[in-house]
Amino acid sequence: MIGLCRYLNNGLIKMKMDFDINSNDNSLFVTSQCNNRCLMCAQPPLDRDDIDFFFERNIRLIDNAPNGLTDIGITGGEPTLLKEKLVHLIKYIELRHPDSLIHILTNGRAFSDIQYTRMFVGFSNLLFGIPLHSDFSIEHDAITQVKGSYIETMKGLYNLANIGVDIELRVVINKMNYRRLPQLSEFIWRNLPFVASISFMGLEDTGYSIKNHNKIWIDPIDYLVEIEKAVINLAEWNLDVSIFNIPLCLLKPSLYKFAKKSISDWKVTYIDTCSTCSKKNECCGLFSTSKMQSPNIKPILI
Repeated sequence: MIGLCRYLNNGLIKMKMDFDINSNDNSLFVTSQCNNRCLMCAQPPLDRDDIDFFFERNIRLIDNAPNGLTDIGITGGEPTLLKEKLVHLIKYIELRHPDSLIHILTNGRAFSDIQYTRMFVGFSNLLFGIPLHSDFSIEHDAITQVKGSYIETMKGLYNLANIGVDIELRVVINKMNYRRLPQLSEFIWRNLPFVASISFMGLEDTGYSIKNHNKIWIDPIDYLVEIEKAVINLAEWNLDVSIFNIPLCLLKPSLYKFAKKSISDWKVTYIDTCSTCSKKNECCGLFSTSKMQSPNIKPILI
């Protein structure tokens, strides 16, 4: 989930003004700032003092949200740049919507500070989605463009585990990291077995991904071997593993059961080729926001 905003061509932010009980993406966009500069970021950070503005708007969104939402996301930018205000926001969501899962997308670096991490003790319905781009620190830092980000994220993962919160580990597959997906899967099994789930994610070709196309873009068909080995490894080791944002026709049949309908409803599309596909209703589709689509999209006819 990306959030309740879209960047317009003039750099301004168009906000979604309410929650939809039928949507698969009800998220609070909390800031356009970020302390990473990931080469494939779909929503490039902006240097704006916008935390108070979005905080007040999000309180109103929470107040007006319908009852019965299964999930409420918190995204940005980097949500932990709110510091203590992030804790206040979570408390307010729990007060108004106690049965909703709160899914926070964060790079996890702020949780390398154990004192900050302890502020999140006691929440009952909290899930942190944290990206790990590689098992190799130099590769991870090259993707985030921040030296030392790997160490901080790893410390954050362990600190969050120590306070007992659930963690979804996210791996955005790109040209810089796909070769080591099998090694990364083993690294996760050996060093991060406490995570609640692992999500391998196809690339959304927008934002910084367009700017860094030659470094980042890869057709999913070109990492079939690596993703199959990584996913099957984790499944055999009894870890909860999924595939997001990759159409079924770009996966081996052995991976179909791991693929999820993951693309936000406001940005999913299906091209004409998909109309005769027998798996269309089970498939995640394509990002309507992507500049580049795989030329290998084809209907599955069995």
